[in-house]
Amino acid sequence: MLELSFTPFPQLTTPRLLLRQQTVADKHDLFYLRSHPGIMHFIPRPLHQNLDDTLQFIEMLNTGIANRELIHWVITLAQQPERVIGCIGFVRMKKEHYRSEVGYLLHDGYRGQGIMQEALQAVLHYGFNTMGLHSVEAVIDPANTASAAVLEKGGFTREGYFREDFFYNGKFYDTAFYSLLAREHRP
Repeated sequence: MLELSFTPFPQLTTPRLLLRQQTVADKHDLFYLRSHPGIMHFIPRPLHQNLDDTLQFIEMLNTGIANRELIHWVITLAQQPERVIGCIGFVRMKKEHYRSEVGYLLHDGYRGQGIMQEALQAVLHYGFNTMGLHSVEAVIDPANTASAAVLEKGGFTREGYFREDFFYNGKFYDTAFYSLLAREHRP
C-alpha cells in the first residue's frame, strides 16, 4: 500500500508555472473558479455561492492533504504566484491499488495556451516518480472534448464509457474513464 507524506508540501515548477498549496489568501480566485458556471460546466459539484463556501473548500482540501487522503495544487504563473488560474490534484486515492484519480480546472481566460497540459505533466511526474503511483485515472463528461484532448495528448487511454451512470442535480450523465500507467508516461 502507498505510504504518503505531503510534509513539507511539494511545490512543483515548470517553465511557466508554479503549482503550490492553496491558502486562505486564494479565496477570491478560487471563488471565481468554483462559482463560474462556464468553468464548472463539466464538473458535477455545486457552484460556490459565497466566500464561506470557498473557505470551507480550502479547509477540506488542506485537511485532506494533512490526512494524506489527497493532494491538490493551485496553478499559478511563475511570475505571478499570488494569482490562482487553476487547480489540479489527485482527488481520489486508492492507496491499496497504487492508483489515484486526477482532477483539474482552469480559468477561462487561460485556455488554449497549453497550461493544463504543462501542469498535468508536472503532477503526473510527481505522482509516478515521488508518490509511487502505478496508474492514474481521470473521469470526465464525454462532452468535455477539451479535457479529453488534454488527457489523450498526455498519453491517457480511454478505457470505458458509461451511459447515464452518474446522477447529479436531477439529471443523468454519461462518464468516460481514462487511465495512464506509470510505464506509459512519457514526460
